[in-house]
Amino acid sequence: MRETLSQFNQLVEDLLLDEKENPVSEPIPAQDLYERIDLSLQDEPLDKESFYPILKELVLSAPKTATRAFFNQLFGGRNEKAVLGELLSVMLNNSMYTYKAAGVMIGVEKTIIRSVLDMIGWGEQANGTFAAGGSMTNFMSMLMARDAVGSNVTTKGVREKMTVYTSTESHYSIPKNATFSGIGREQVRYIPTNELGQMEPDLLSEEIQKDLKNGYLPVMVNATAGTTVLGAFDPISDLSVICKEYNIWLHVDGAYCGSVLFSKNYRHLIEGIEAVDSFSINAHKMLGTPLSSSMIFVKNKKHLYESFSNDANYLYQTDHDELNLGKISLQCGRRNDALKFWTLWKQIGTSGLEKMVDKQFELADVARTYIAQNDDYTLYSFEDSVGICFNYKDFPAKDICTLLYEKATLMVGYGHFRQDEFIRLVTINAQNEKEDIVNFFRTLESFVEKHKEELLAMALPEQ
Repeated sequence: MRETLSQFNQLVEDLLLDEKENPVSEPIPAQDLYERIDLSLQDEPLDKESFYPILKELVLSAPKTATRAFFNQLFGGRNEKAVLGELLSVMLNNSMYTYKAAGVMIGVEKTIIRSVLDMIGWGEQANGTFAAGGSMTNFMSMLMARDAVGSNVTTKGVREKMTVYTSTESHYSIPKNATFSGIGREQVRYIPTNELGQMEPDLLSEEIQKDLKNGYLPVMVNATAGTTVLGAFDPISDLSVICKEYNIWLHVDGAYCGSVLFSKNYRHLIEGIEAVDSFSINAHKMLGTPLSSSMIFVKNKKHLYESFSNDANYLYQTDHDELNLGKISLQCGRRNDALKFWTLWKQIGTSGLEKMVDKQFELADVARTYIAQNDDYTLYSFEDSVGICFNYKDFPAKDICTLLYEKATLMVGYGHFRQDEFIRLVTINAQNEKEDIVNFFRTLESFVEKHKEELLAMALPEQ
């Protein structure tokens, strides 16, 4: 083990050095992957002298998500205080389904869950759990909504025509989860949004009434706290009134930006959160924790047990169910995704998490100000969002982002809203500074100037 850890430390040193010199890895075309890197598996063991160079090449060729040139996804950076917990989780290799297998680590997870529940304003009847990601927490919410409203679904199966409601800007996991839950993709109702990308409550109400007249059973409204493209926040309070009127489960998908819960300055964006039935947060996004660290919180813990609990005397052999977290989890074997968030939270405090959230909005303000002061840019997004959507000099967003990636210059993506396509800059990395945001734009500008002819040629087939 010491020899392996020494090898690991050397790889980390190599990676950190390479990140400074090459903040964006040269992309390997997919068609060339197996020719460029030896990924083959052989019958005989490989000696360490032969193995290490291959492993090093593999590590240094992977996309670098922790550098100040990575703005592509809804995560980024590398917080060493959280990495500590992640590395320890790997070494300990506890599975979080029973107290017997996880011991004190159960306390770590329950402490985090209880602390967030208190922040929401929910009492002892509430609970929560960690899951494999935001898609999984959305799935769990849909299953609980289905089971809470349907008739004997957990024993008899789905026997009613159920419907689910979500905005046109919501996460792509919603229709997938409708398939998995037995509700069906065609029973997902996509509610239009306003010009800010927020779900329209009046149109939701109209759609529910229409379905009720046609014999459907509405089971869930999925609101979003931070839509994937614009970073919009659906009006939770207004949606809550509608859900109470029709007895529909209200879930808030806060995987992206639900962590505004930690900020006094931005909590107003999820006003009404205490009235919902379930709420999810990804600590690996705004809260800077390594992938993955996803949590779902439920106002009434009975729904976790009714939807996910199943007896197994070969597994649950000690202690109270409250300490056997497999009783409220979709999974059985489950890695310890709580420890890395705990090591971060414990060291920097709730105030430190608040500063991380606020920092991301400050960086977004820097980006919007830069765009507003430069006539070569067109801004499509708005305040109170950490997703900044813009175009530059009328070059197609897709072409700029593709060429930036192919030339290993910047990692940034593009998105769509209604008829517009634009570059989407995400300021999710709280370890960035204001000068990193300004440098992003200046790098983009010099890159476009240098590759102007190539960009013009890329656009020709579309004209």
